[in-house]
Amino acid sequence: MKLLRKTIFWIHLAVGVIAGLIILLMSVTGVLLTYEKQITYWADTRNSQAAPPVVGAARLPVETLLAKARDAQPQSPVVSVLQRADAAAPTAIGFTGNRTVFFNSYTGDALGEGSKGVRDFFHFVTDWHRWLGMEGASRATGRAVTGVCNLVFLFIVVSGLYLWWPRKQTWQQFKNILWFRRGLPGKARDFNWHNVIGFWSFVPLFAIVLSGVVISYQWAGNLVYRAVGEAPPAPASGPAGPRPAGPPAGEGQPRGNNSSPSSAPSFDGLNQLWARAEQQTPDWRSISLRLPVSAETPAAFSIDRGTGGEPQKRGTLTLNRKTGDLVRWEPFSDLSKGRKLRSIMRFAHTGEVGGIVGQTIAGLVSLGGCFLVYTGLALVWRRFWAWR
Repeated sequence: MKLLRKTIFWIHLAVGVIAGLIILLMSVTGVLLTYEKQITYWADTRNSQAAPPVVGAARLPVETLLAKARDAQPQSPVVSVLQRADAAAPTAIGFTGNRTVFFNSYTGDALGEGSKGVRDFFHFVTDWHRWLGMEGASRATGRAVTGVCNLVFLFIVVSGLYLWWPRKQTWQQFKNILWFRRGLPGKARDFNWHNVIGFWSFVPLFAIVLSGVVISYQWAGNLVYRAVGEAPPAPASGPAGPRPAGPPAGEGQPRGNNSSPSSAPSFDGLNQLWARAEQQTPDWRSISLRLPVSAETPAAFSIDRGTGGEPQKRGTLTLNRKTGDLVRWEPFSDLSKGRKLRSIMRFAHTGEVGGIVGQTIAGLVSLGGCFLVYTGLALVWRRFWAWR
């Protein structure tokens, strides 16, 4: 056991030194991305709130809003729409070219496209978090590096708990590594911080790093399905099909696509379909629709009762475009075990699966990861100079 502990310690130390700076980068950017959704939405709409003109006033019908949006932006076809239950929230309408414009839900007036500076900032941080700031074909290399470092970090987290466990299991030994202690000299302080932060961060940090591995690797994602006895879904092949309805994962508003003007969808009949979607989930907080390009294409509504990153509070309602008849209602509870677990792990990485509390915990744990890297490298540096 002594030899095993020593072996794990030196592997823990070596891989920590090798991957430490990349792990530090991912931790710092993770902290910066903690409240990305809330900050972006606030920045986009802080000057675009449009309260009802009178108490109890109804929003304009969806067809009317979309027609006004088309008239206001004739150069770009409308491709998506999102409304929130908040009466003062503007309607977000997506156009081709990944543009989102906010409109007054009661008058149809255009209110602007939101905060470009804030979006550019989070785009920059995300690029470094996922691909080390690389662009184009180089992103594959950046993704490979962050994927390997995620695996290394997972080993560090698990082996760290093993190394943390005191050899002499007395209360005094546990007390020394469970709580911060004052007045310690440099090496002892770093050791104390490393142990305390590592222990109290273990569970959420393990979930964040493990889900990062699942996001990084197809084989890890397949293991999620196999773990519950399901066959993994077949990988996509050939040209990409149409994107699903609703905003992309983690987004607070719809995005446009690059459809040509000739494929501009019709708005006829959407009022009836939208009313049906509102009735499906009375406590909805947002409803979004990527507009069908033809009368034969069903309308798939994404209905969300949460903050946008809680898959357990989402459902997809598919209605017949012509008749309004129900084609399919797919709430989270109806998904297979594999799809449920995969969705939860996707949003466990950001903590969003737990709402604002989960995001806060994820942000604090990411900050703790920064200190773990710092104290770990500091301890290595002190060990090196002592050896010299």
